[in-house]
Amino acid sequence: MAAAVRGAEELELLERLLGLPGGNKYGVQGERKVPVLQSNNGPGLRGLMTIAAHLVRQARKEQLLGSTAEEKAVVQQWLEYRVTRVNGGSSKEDTRTILKDLNMHLEDKVYLAGNIFTLADILMYYGLHHIMVDLTVQEKEKYLNVSRWFNHIQHYPGVRQHLSDVVFIKNRLYTNAH
Repeated sequence: MAAAVRGAEELELLERLLGLPGGNKYGVQGERKVPVLQSNNGPGLRGLMTIAAHLVRQARKEQLLGSTAEEKAVVQQWLEYRVTRVNGGSSKEDTRTILKDLNMHLEDKVYLAGNIFTLADILMYYGLHHIMVDLTVQEKEKYLNVSRWFNHIQHYPGVRQHLSDVVFIKNRLYTNAH
């Protein structure tokens, strides 16, 4: 089973993707290992969504948070889903529910927020990577919209970095026809 990208590592990947110089000190806090950005001047920041949004603003790439009020709300919704459901889900049943939810949502969308690449796509990709790596070919086909989205995001410039490439077979090896 592939190791999950969590906390400090995920925020460091985001920093590099955003072109930030790095050097931030990250830690985790508590039983749920909530990410913390330690600061020399003032209190640190807590929480994946809070720190990620801070890094996006620091990089002056606010478009990743959405442009319109509706896009911003949808991005926030998926970031919340990521933290509460993807990070919180640990059973096979949780994983199936998450993939089913995403598959339905992505049926008519290129990205989670519709037609724009956002922070929600980046963090959902990092959160799902360890799950997608372990899926069988048949499972990837079952969640075809998630597979299409995931493959697109992993090839988006700068996103994947050192994470393993998840392979998707383009030609079906079998058919349901008899």
